[in-house]
Amino acid sequence: MNRIAILYQAQLPPTKDGIQKPMKPGGYSDSGADIAFELLENNIDVVTPVKNPKRNNDKDWVFPDTIKGIELALQKGAKIFWLNTVLYQHHTIENYFDQELEIVGQTPESVDFYDDKMFTNSLLKSKNIPIPKNELITIENYNNLSLELAFPLVLKPIRGRGSQGVTKIDNRNELLENLTKFFSAKSYGNAAYVEQYLNGQEITITVMPQGNYVINNNEKYFNSPWCLPAVKRFNHKDGIAPYNGIVAVMENSEVLSDNELQTTEIQEVYEHCVKSAELIGIKAPIRIDCRANEQGKYFLFDLNMKPNMTGPSRAHRNNQDSLTLLSARKIGWNYFNLLNNILNQKWKPAGNNV
Repeated sequence: MNRIAILYQAQLPPTKDGIQKPMKPGGYSDSGADIAFELLENNIDVVTPVKNPKRNNDKDWVFPDTIKGIELALQKGAKIFWLNTVLYQHHTIENYFDQELEIVGQTPESVDFYDDKMFTNSLLKSKNIPIPKNELITIENYNNLSLELAFPLVLKPIRGRGSQGVTKIDNRNELLENLTKFFSAKSYGNAAYVEQYLNGQEITITVMPQGNYVINNNEKYFNSPWCLPAVKRFNHKDGIAPYNGIVAVMENSEVLSDNELQTTEIQEVYEHCVKSAELIGIKAPIRIDCRANEQGKYFLFDLNMKPNMTGPSRAHRNNQDSLTLLSARKIGWNYFNLLNNILNQKWKPAGNNV
């Protein structure tokens, strides 16, 4: 196999229509280093920025997603780029799509579209996929707010990152107070949205793209996207699953039991997740967060184009299973099996004549 370089996010993405996606401290260099280390440990040809990377130094293992970083990776012989970074239209990597490269990750253009929660929710709703009722709030209208939704609500950034900036709101005063903080912080841009709060069980589902996979030593071709087993979330803080940078997901998440996985409600939400993945044409895993209402019906409330891909490849990261890895373990995959199967879905950019 060709040499692989892992990219991490080196800079804040541009604003889009006044909306800012916040940047994770370190730009996913931690998960990028987990990926690089695990692949190298399993004799996959990964290039690194430095000759002898230190196990505990994340940025020794990954390249910044800048011209300088990508050029360095190319000089070191990289032919496959794993885009473990936040993508957007006209991202630097697009400048190299005419070269003989293969890509692991989504297309920058698709991420640009579907990272916008209002846009994505509107699309899903138009295709009869259940999403919570929601409303847009802008910096111009929030002081004279007239909401159709009843409390409690959930306040969210439009281009958010996990549960960062997500708050459960119980009344109008609380909403105005939180909106003032939200807009004055300027971390998320000039608009937000609120959605109905669902008080049932929360689950998260990783959807894999169509393609060839190895499961229990058997090759299997999926001709459409497919779901890894659903993971339930618990130990919420004020009704919201805590950000995984604060609480490791292993401490508040577990795969549903065999009986739970076979229920009609779970099988139905799988169908909605697969339909969502087909609509947006995924080329790499996505993660969809869902929550049930009082009757047990699940609604899709957050579609993550870049699931976290942390893992316990290095000794000091033993508790860093991602939600996707927790799910993958249920079908017999370890961290390397998961990464290797993702790697096998690599694709060639349009115009690439490899």
